[in-house]
Amino acid sequence: MDNNILVTGRFNILHPGHIRLLKFAKELGGKLFVGVESDIKAGIHAYVNENLRIDSLKSNNWVDECFIYNESIETIINKYNINIVVKGKEHENKYNEEFVLMKNKGGKLIFSSGESIFSSVDLITKEFNELNSNTIKIPFDYLERHNITFEKLRKIVSKFSKARVCVIGDLIMDEYITCQALGMSQEDPTIVVTPIHTTTFVGGAGIVAAHACGLGAQVELFTVVGKDEVKDLAYNKLNDFKVVSNFFVDDSRPTTLKQRFRSKGKTLLRVSHLHQGPISRELQKKIINKLESKLQNFDLFVFSDFNYGFLPQEFVDEILILIKNKNPKIMLVADSQSSSQIGDISRFKNMHLITPTEHEARISTKNYEAGLVVLSEKIKSQSKAMNVLLKLGEEGLLIHSDNGTFITDRLVALNSSPKDVSGAGDSLLITSALALVCEATIWDAAFLGSLAASIQVGRVGNTPLTNLELEKNLK
Repeated sequence: MDNNILVTGRFNILHPGHIRLLKFAKELGGKLFVGVESDIKAGIHAYVNENLRIDSLKSNNWVDECFIYNESIETIINKYNINIVVKGKEHENKYNEEFVLMKNKGGKLIFSSGESIFSSVDLITKEFNELNSNTIKIPFDYLERHNITFEKLRKIVSKFSKARVCVIGDLIMDEYITCQALGMSQEDPTIVVTPIHTTTFVGGAGIVAAHACGLGAQVELFTVVGKDEVKDLAYNKLNDFKVVSNFFVDDSRPTTLKQRFRSKGKTLLRVSHLHQGPISRELQKKIINKLESKLQNFDLFVFSDFNYGFLPQEFVDEILILIKNKNPKIMLVADSQSSSQIGDISRFKNMHLITPTEHEARISTKNYEAGLVVLSEKIKSQSKAMNVLLKLGEEGLLIHSDNGTFITDRLVALNSSPKDVSGAGDSLLITSALALVCEATIWDAAFLGSLAASIQVGRVGNTPLTNLELEKNLK
C-alpha cells in the first residue's frame, strides 16, 4: 500500500538541504504532502511571505501536494491520513510530538537529511529556462541585401495574432531526466547514475502548435494519442498553452514519449516509447470528418510529420483533396523529420513552404552527390513546393525560392552557443509559416524563422516561443 508522507517547515528559501530531504521522503514510496507554516504560525521567523514560500515548493518534482497551515500537527496528520512523518536529522535528539502521534496510529517518524546531491533544482531549472541573448548575432548583410528593416519585421510579428492555424501531425512528449553520476559499476564497465529531477515538455506537432499560440495565433491541433497518463499530461500542458486539442485515441498505441537522461548538460541516453505502424482507416475517416467541418476556419495548414504512422500517404492525399475542395486559398506548409526514422518530404505536394534538413532532402531525392543549390532545386521540383528552407545545422540555412530577385540565398546560424538543438526545426517551421501567411516575403520569413530557432536552441527543452521574445531581439 502506498504511504502518505508528511514533511513540514517554514521554507523561507528552498535550499539544497530541503531538496535532499524532500527527495528522501518521496523515495519512501507514496504521496508526499508538504506543509508550509503560515506567516502567523512562523511569526518573526517568516522572512518571506507565505505565498512566495509555497510557490517554490509547488514546482518541485517530488512534492505531490503542498499547503499553508496554521493548525496543529495532529490535525494535519489526521486530515491527510499521514502514516510517515519525515524530519531532518537535527531533530532526532529533541522532543518531537510526532513520535507519540505516529506510534498511536501505527505509523513511523523517520529522521534523515537525505543523500548529498550536488545539483539543486534552481540550477537544473536554470539550464532549461535561461536564455543568453548575447550569443545571438544578427546578419546585417543579409538584411541589407533584401531591404529588410527591424521595423518591417516587427510589423509582421504584430500580425501573427490574426492568423488562424491548423497543425496536424505526431504528438511527442519529451521527458528530460537530470541525473547525478555516481561512478563506474564494480561488476562491469557501466556508468551508474541516479535521477534527481524530471521535466516534461510537449514536442512534435504539439510544440509546433504551442509555438504558434505563443506567437499570438489561434491554433487547433489534430493528432493521435494512446489511452494513457501521458495523453492526459499532454492535454493539460497544451490547454495551458491555449492550444485547442483534437485528440483521437488509438488503443493499440502509446502516446509517444521520448526520454533523455542528462548529466551536467550532456545527454547520456535516449529512450523512445512509440508505435510506428500506420493508424487505422477507421481513425483516418474520423479525423477527415472533423477536419471537414473546420477547414473554413483556417488561414494556415501545417503538416508536422515525424513518420510515426499518423500521416500515411493515402491519408495525406485525402486531406489535400479535401483542402482543395473546401478551402483552396489556405497556405500549406510541411516538415517531415527523418532523424532515427525514414521519411520523404516530397510526398507533401504543392506546399507553399517545406523545411527539410540536407539529410532529409538527400533521402527524398536519392541524391547524395549534388551541391546544395542543385539539391534544393531537385527537392523543390520533386515536391512542387514554392519555397524551400534547407536546414544545414550549424552551417545555417539555404533559402531557395522562385519569388523575387534572389532565387537562392544563405543565412548563417544566428546562435553561436546552442544548448539544445532538438527544437530548432519546429520553431523555424512555424515562425516562417506565420510570417508568410502575414504577407511577408520568403526572405523576411526565413530570417524570422532563423531568429526563432536561435532563441529556441539557447535553452534546454521545448518551451513555447512568444512574440515578445522575437520583438526583444528585433530592437
